[in-house]
Amino acid sequence: MKYTYDGPRTSVSVTRRFAASPQRLFDACVEPETASQWLFTTKTSKTEYDLDPRVGGSYTITRRSGGKKYVAVGKYLKVARPRRLVFTFGMPQFAADFDTVIIEIEPDGDGCVLTLTHEGLRPGYEKSTINGWKKMFDALAKALKQGASGRTISKKS
Repeated sequence: MKYTYDGPRTSVSVTRRFAASPQRLFDACVEPETASQWLFTTKTSKTEYDLDPRVGGSYTITRRSGGKKYVAVGKYLKVARPRRLVFTFGMPQFAADFDTVIIEIEPDGDGCVLTLTHEGLRPGYEKSTINGWKKMFDALAKALKQGASGRTISKKS
Protein backbone atom coordinates (compact mmCIF):
# COMPACT_ATOMS: atom_id res chain seq x y z
CA MET A 1 0.00 0.00 0.00
CA LYS A 2 1.39 3.42 -1.00
CA TYR A 3 1.26 6.25 1.48
CA THR A 4 -0.55 9.38 0.28
CA TYR A 5 -0.34 12.69 2.11
CA ASP A 6 -3.17 15.18 1.63
CA GLY A 7 -2.19 17.74 4.28
CA PRO A 8 -0.50 21.13 4.01
CA ARG A 9 2.65 21.45 1.94
CA THR A 10 5.74 23.61 2.20
CA SER A 11 8.70 24.54 0.01
CA VAL A 12 12.41 25.26 0.36
CA SER A 13 14.96 27.04 -1.80
CA VAL A 14 18.70 26.58 -2.11
CA THR A 15 20.91 29.03 -4.02
CA ARG A 16 24.52 28.53 -5.05
CA ARG A 17 27.00 30.14 -7.41
CA PHE A 18 28.88 27.86 -9.80
CA ALA A 19 32.02 28.55 -11.84
CA ALA A 20 30.41 27.43 -15.08
CA SER A 21 28.36 28.92 -17.89
CA PRO A 22 24.57 28.68 -17.65
CA GLN A 23 24.61 26.28 -20.64
CA ARG A 24 27.13 23.95 -19.00
CA LEU A 25 25.26 23.98 -15.69
CA PHE A 26 21.92 23.30 -17.39
CA ASP A 27 23.44 20.41 -19.34
CA ALA A 28 24.79 18.95 -16.08
CA CYS A 29 21.17 18.63 -14.96
CA VAL A 30 19.92 16.77 -18.03
CA GLU A 31 22.84 14.81 -19.51
CA PRO A 32 23.35 11.40 -17.85
CA GLU A 33 27.15 11.52 -18.04
CA THR A 34 27.37 14.58 -15.79
CA ALA A 35 24.15 14.01 -13.82
CA SER A 36 25.61 10.68 -12.72
CA GLN A 37 28.28 12.54 -10.78
CA TRP A 38 25.87 14.47 -8.58
CA LEU A 39 22.12 13.93 -9.08
CA PHE A 40 20.63 11.48 -6.54
CA THR A 41 23.82 9.46 -6.34
CA THR A 42 26.66 8.74 -3.93
CA LYS A 43 30.27 7.64 -4.32
CA THR A 44 29.35 4.07 -3.37
CA SER A 45 26.15 3.66 -5.36
CA LYS A 46 25.50 2.37 -8.85
CA THR A 47 23.00 4.60 -10.56
CA GLU A 48 21.15 4.29 -13.86
CA TYR A 49 19.65 7.30 -15.63
CA ASP A 50 16.85 7.28 -18.18
CA LEU A 51 16.32 10.97 -18.96
CA ASP A 52 14.05 12.43 -21.64
CA PRO A 53 14.49 16.18 -20.95
CA ARG A 54 11.70 17.67 -23.03
CA VAL A 55 8.33 19.04 -21.99
CA GLY A 56 6.19 15.98 -21.27
CA GLY A 57 9.23 13.69 -21.20
CA SER A 58 9.88 11.53 -18.18
CA TYR A 59 12.85 10.38 -16.20
CA THR A 60 13.75 7.41 -14.03
CA ILE A 61 16.81 7.39 -11.81
CA THR A 62 17.56 4.04 -10.18
CA ARG A 63 20.19 3.98 -7.45
CA ARG A 64 21.50 0.78 -5.89
CA SER A 65 23.38 1.10 -2.63
CA GLY A 66 23.98 -1.24 0.29
CA GLY A 67 21.83 -3.96 -1.24
CA LYS A 68 18.84 -1.61 -1.58
CA LYS A 69 17.23 -0.08 -4.65
CA TYR A 70 15.85 3.47 -4.70
CA VAL A 71 13.88 4.77 -7.67
CA ALA A 72 13.10 8.43 -8.38
CA VAL A 73 10.65 9.23 -11.18
CA GLY A 74 8.99 12.26 -12.65
CA LYS A 75 8.05 14.31 -15.68
CA TYR A 76 9.60 17.40 -17.17
CA LEU A 77 7.11 20.28 -17.06
CA LYS A 78 9.29 23.08 -18.48
CA VAL A 79 12.61 22.90 -20.31
CA ALA A 80 13.97 26.33 -21.23
CA ARG A 81 17.68 25.82 -21.86
CA PRO A 82 19.82 27.28 -20.33
CA ARG A 83 17.77 29.20 -17.76
CA ARG A 84 14.91 27.10 -16.34
CA LEU A 85 14.06 23.46 -15.72
CA VAL A 86 10.91 22.30 -13.93
CA PHE A 87 10.09 18.68 -13.15
CA THR A 88 8.01 16.57 -10.83
CA PHE A 89 9.76 14.34 -8.32
CA GLY A 90 8.50 11.19 -6.65
CA MET A 91 9.76 8.00 -5.08
CA PRO A 92 6.87 5.56 -5.52
CA GLN A 93 8.39 2.97 -3.18
CA PHE A 94 7.81 5.43 -0.32
CA ALA A 95 4.76 7.49 -1.32
CA ALA A 96 2.25 8.03 -4.11
CA ASP A 97 2.53 11.82 -4.14
CA PHE A 98 4.88 14.01 -6.18
CA ASP A 99 6.76 17.23 -5.45
CA THR A 100 7.85 19.87 -7.97
CA VAL A 101 11.47 20.98 -8.43
CA ILE A 102 12.23 24.30 -10.13
CA ILE A 103 15.77 25.09 -11.26
CA GLU A 104 16.53 28.66 -12.31
CA ILE A 105 19.95 29.64 -13.64
CA GLU A 106 21.13 33.24 -13.92
CA PRO A 107 24.43 34.40 -15.47
CA ASP A 108 26.80 35.97 -12.94
CA GLY A 109 30.08 37.28 -14.34
CA ASP A 110 32.19 34.32 -15.44
CA GLY A 111 29.82 31.85 -13.76
CA CYS A 112 26.18 31.58 -12.84
CA VAL A 113 23.82 31.32 -9.91
CA LEU A 114 21.46 28.36 -9.57
CA THR A 115 18.37 28.67 -7.42
CA LEU A 116 16.53 25.43 -6.78
CA THR A 117 13.06 25.51 -5.27
CA HIS A 118 11.57 22.24 -4.07
CA GLU A 119 7.79 22.67 -3.73
CA GLY A 120 5.16 20.37 -2.29
CA LEU A 121 7.14 19.01 0.66
CA ARG A 122 5.43 17.47 3.61
CA PRO A 123 6.07 19.55 6.75
CA GLY A 124 9.07 18.27 8.68
CA TYR A 125 11.16 17.44 5.61
CA GLU A 126 12.53 20.94 5.01
CA LYS A 127 15.89 20.55 6.76
CA SER A 128 16.70 17.13 5.28
CA THR A 129 15.70 18.32 1.80
CA ILE A 130 17.92 21.42 2.03
CA ASN A 131 20.83 19.31 3.32
CA GLY A 132 20.34 16.77 0.53
CA TRP A 133 20.38 19.41 -2.20
CA LYS A 134 23.42 21.13 -0.64
CA LYS A 135 25.34 17.83 -0.68
CA MET A 136 24.34 17.26 -4.28
CA PHE A 137 25.44 20.80 -5.17
CA ASP A 138 28.86 20.10 -3.58
CA ALA A 139 29.17 17.08 -5.87
CA LEU A 140 27.92 19.13 -8.83
CA ALA A 141 30.58 21.81 -8.24
CA LYS A 142 33.24 19.10 -8.12
CA ALA A 143 31.91 17.46 -11.31
CA LEU A 144 31.91 20.79 -13.16
CA LYS A 145 35.48 21.45 -12.03
CA GLN A 146 36.73 17.99 -13.04
CA GLY A 147 34.75 17.60 -16.24
CA ALA A 148 32.51 14.69 -17.10
CA SER A 149 35.12 12.00 -17.59
CA GLY A 150 35.79 10.74 -14.09
CA ARG A 151 33.02 8.22 -13.43
CA THR A 152 31.58 5.12 -15.00
CA ILE A 153 27.79 5.06 -15.21
CA SER A 154 25.05 2.88 -16.51
CA LYS A 155 22.74 4.57 -18.96
CA LYS A 156 19.39 2.99 -19.52
CA SER A 157 17.99 3.58 -22.99
